[in-house]
Amino acid sequence: MLVGLAFVLLVLPGLVVDHDLAGTQLAAADRVNAVNNVRTTLLQAVGGAVVLFGAYATWRQLRVSQDGLNATREGHITDRFSRAVDQLGSDRLDVRIGGIYALRRIADHSAYDHEAVVSIMAAYLRTHLPWPPRELGAPAADVSINSVRPLETRAADAQTALTCLGVLGQERRPEWLNVSFTDLRRADCDGLWLNGVNLDGACLEAASVYQVNLSGASLIAANLRHAELGTSILRHIRCIGADLRGARLVKADLREANFSGADLREANLRKARADGAVFVGADLRLADLRGCDLSGADLREAKLEGAVASDLTIWPVGFEVQTAGVVVAEDPGVEPDNLLPAAALTRQAPPLRSDLMPGPAASSN
Repeated sequence: MLVGLAFVLLVLPGLVVDHDLAGTQLAAADRVNAVNNVRTTLLQAVGGAVVLFGAYATWRQLRVSQDGLNATREGHITDRFSRAVDQLGSDRLDVRIGGIYALRRIADHSAYDHEAVVSIMAAYLRTHLPWPPRELGAPAADVSINSVRPLETRAADAQTALTCLGVLGQERRPEWLNVSFTDLRRADCDGLWLNGVNLDGACLEAASVYQVNLSGASLIAANLRHAELGTSILRHIRCIGADLRGARLVKADLREANFSGADLREANLRKARADGAVFVGADLRLADLRGCDLSGADLREAKLEGAVASDLTIWPVGFEVQTAGVVVAEDPGVEPDNLLPAAALTRQAPPLRSDLMPGPAASSN
């Protein structure tokens, strides 16, 4: 390398000058100046090449170091992931809850593991809270909801998993998730993102589902009796054959939802937006529809005897209110926001008058 550098700086300048002169004679002093000018240019070129090579070498070193750091980081995440999953199988409640929170932190910091963590949360709920109940000590399926404790006190780990799933759901991939046939009685779902979740056959009796995004979710044959769904987003939801007796859907967004064959007796739909919703064959007897927007709703074969409406209720074009047996009453006015949504978890559910009415048999699902 030194020989090459000496050739470039000592020999090559003279050769370049002689080549450019092509036999033309120059004074000795002029030739020396020409050679020095060429040597200076070559020095600058060599210096620039050295700088570029140094910059490239530094960049390569940084890349190698970064790859090493990434590999180390991924290894740490993998170890943390494995330990957290192992914690979920512990006999101790606090260890299981710690594992759930550890997985949530991993999902927050690793986009690669986000989907896996969300799927694990859903699987945890399906296996730990099956519906109908199979676990020892779990409230029986046929007991009164007033004797069932809130989920956060009877199964704190499951409530934690549900909360983490709903918080991570805002950026969930894939958008579908299977939480079907789970026991979510008196669960706290307030403010969660459960859009697109499959809750078919689940029991959310007396659950607090206040201000929840359930758009596109599936609740076919689900039990939502006495559930608090106020101001929640239920657009495009499928509640086919679901039991919503006594449920509160005040100011909920029900646009284009499908309630075909659903039991909505005594449900509170005051000020709900249900334009374009499907209620084919639904039972809306004794439901409160005051101020509800039902424009464009499909009410074919729906039962509405004894349902309460007001002059602010908007019906589909051509709908005969009196023929349907709807009772018109005074509008209650502005609906206040639910300032204590979690109170629904301990609220005593009143007896359902619909239990004494002829109609669909009460379902334990």
